[in-house]
Amino acid sequence: MRVVQYLMAVFLLVMLDANVYGQHLTAPTPQPAHVAGTVTDTNGDLIPGAVITIQAGSQSPQSAVANDSGLFQIDNVLPGTAYQVTVSAKGFADWKTSIVSLSPGQFDILTDIKLPISGDAASVIVVASREELATEQVKLEEQQRVLGFIPNFYVSYDKNAASLTPKLKFELALKISVDPVTFAGTTFLAATDQASHYPDYVEGMKGYGQRFGAIYLNDLTDIMIGGAILPSILHQDPRYFYQGTGTNRSRLMHALSSPIICKGDNGRWQPNYSSLGGYLASGAIANAYYPEANRGPGLVGRTFAVDVSANIANGILQEFVLRKLTRNGKGQH
Repeated sequence: MRVVQYLMAVFLLVMLDANVYGQHLTAPTPQPAHVAGTVTDTNGDLIPGAVITIQAGSQSPQSAVANDSGLFQIDNVLPGTAYQVTVSAKGFADWKTSIVSLSPGQFDILTDIKLPISGDAASVIVVASREELATEQVKLEEQQRVLGFIPNFYVSYDKNAASLTPKLKFELALKISVDPVTFAGTTFLAATDQASHYPDYVEGMKGYGQRFGAIYLNDLTDIMIGGAILPSILHQDPRYFYQGTGTNRSRLMHALSSPIICKGDNGRWQPNYSSLGGYLASGAIANAYYPEANRGPGLVGRTFAVDVSANIANGILQEFVLRKLTRNGKGQH
């Protein structure tokens, strides 16, 4: 995953540079806001088929229907305008938000939708299991791409997201490992290593191929061990959980701690043994295919330091930049 994180940073710098030099030419168009959430009852059971209506200013009401896992999303909400969300379902009393306003590009995830059962409700509500909910949430995460094309699968914008099953952890790891952008990033990094003559492979196309293979294998062992195998064994969640609220200091501390603190499958924060173990394993396994001159404890330490630094940089970007640049499969934020 380090390859994708590095590519995110490169493209972000290019885009910011372009904005600096081009901001005097065109005024930015305010991005629409978005509202999403999961509908549950007061016991936390999911409610599929609930109707969600949003009224923003003088705009016509917008509506959506919660899917089989109780999830919904409403796009193109006018920013800077007061709005209110109403959720209704047969057999339940309506639920409403307070009147609030969204900033341009904001993605507001409503996490406290709990519909009380009506006094005369007699129907039986069929709800989805936690595993079904997690599967639906991962489907949405697998559509998340920075600038519409760089995969951003390993971030959850729902603080109460369902824990991943081992199957889902492996599916996420495999999906990002074979994504075309991962190979594109590996191609770029192999060229930079070729220019710096590291590791000590031969020069020419053969050396480039060896460097490409080394970088890809580093990334593959990191994501499979640290993102799938160890999280499944240790019951830890490999995703970054976006905080998005609080002071900048608290959000920065949340981002900086991401390599060493993670959320367990039980929903509690705990030492991130999975990621740290993946970094160490990736460096140790690299000793099997790096040139003899580059092997040893130094290779393990170097790989570990690079992976931790990339994870910290990714956390900062996720917390303060990438949310507004991340789009789903339909090209929406």
